[in-house]
Amino acid sequence: MAWTEDRVAVLSKLWAEGLSASQIANQLGGVTRNAVIGKVHRLGLSGRATPSRPSKRKITTPRATASAPKTVIPRAPRPAPVIAPAPPPIEAKRMADGEYATILTITEDTCKWPLGDPSGDDFRFCGRNTNDASPYCQAHSRVAYQPARRRGATQKSIANPTRRALH
Repeated sequence: MAWTEDRVAVLSKLWAEGLSASQIANQLGGVTRNAVIGKVHRLGLSGRATPSRPSKRKITTPRATASAPKTVIPRAPRPAPVIAPAPPPIEAKRMADGEYATILTITEDTCKWPLGDPSGDDFRFCGRNTNDASPYCQAHSRVAYQPARRRGATQKSIANPTRRALH
């Protein structure tokens, strides 16, 4: 079916009157609703009248309520999380031979906190003694393991950062 000038004129008139695409397709015959919608968009038709629809307003009457009005209890604001200030940067400890700890000289008992840019010549590790099974010294452990902020965290997991890190 080709869109002739007469059919386009009828389409434009019916569209301006507010008929739906299905109604226009039925009146034109031999065309689908989608074809009508496509032609309307290609023609750039707008400003159509709103179709008359019966009003379905529901008449409401105030109801008598038997229950007492609900009291709203305001919530207390959540306290701001307590974040310990970061310790000042700790300089690397020199080894017995006067050199700093490197990847080749760190052991199980030395702090493995990296200091500096790995691509630079001044890159080194902290080298201080570690506590327990932690890979870091006490100062760097405080930076690496922040207090638990999730719900249900136990005091035991907060007190033992190594245990928390393993879970």
